[in-house]
Amino acid sequence: MTTHMTATREEWLEARRDLLAAEKDLMRRSDDVARLRQRLPWVRIDKTYTFDTEAGSKTLKDLFDGRSQLLVYHFMFGPDYKAGCPSCSMIADGFNGFAVHLANHDVTLMAVSRAPLAKLKAYKQRMGWTFPWASSHGGDFNFDFDVSFTVAQEKEGPVEHNYARSTHAMDTTPVPPPVAQFAATCGTDVATYRRDRPGMSAFMLEDGVIYHTYSTYARGLDVLWGAYQWLDRAPKGRNEQGIWWHRRDEYGHD
Repeated sequence: MTTHMTATREEWLEARRDLLAAEKDLMRRSDDVARLRQRLPWVRIDKTYTFDTEAGSKTLKDLFDGRSQLLVYHFMFGPDYKAGCPSCSMIADGFNGFAVHLANHDVTLMAVSRAPLAKLKAYKQRMGWTFPWASSHGGDFNFDFDVSFTVAQEKEGPVEHNYARSTHAMDTTPVPPPVAQFAATCGTDVATYRRDRPGMSAFMLEDGVIYHTYSTYARGLDVLWGAYQWLDRAPKGRNEQGIWWHRRDEYGHD
């Protein structure tokens, strides 16, 4: 027998209406935050960034693909990884479907990683993805947008990430068990694995000029993680005790 609180249908409806009021309040506050996000000042980008893509070498302006808005998911796939980050992979599993809708609403969605293009293409084929994915290998893009760090930063600091500056070296901080676990699944060591981080950045192209408009990291990516939005509405919620997810082709079959 369940240990969870139970009720009659009438009692449930009363409680549900109370929750609905809270959900509507949260939605209104979310709308307010979205408006604040869109009112952020833009930062002009004059630096030239070059990427390797399946269609050849492209600049950041080329990545807009004829549209005025570009959303970049900073996918954790460092040059020495053997496979993409499992968490980024779970998030990216949702890209195929809505990238088409965004493309028809003046928005290009694409992933960018530091791994060489050949690795990205092989992993993309393995996962069955069709969204565009560019390699920033050898360039400054990931470093300039605080999602990759040099060996010197790792050993000496400082590190700027998620709008906070850490003065200590990365290799002196304790390693959470999930980080070690994910590093192993990517076929690399912890130090190499955590020199790359996930994130999302938005850009605007107006009158031939590119502007950086927004970036988010860490828990700021939660809303892009589609599976979590479903779990938050499941009876047990996220129901997490450690890392439970895998790349979608690595789950066991009964």
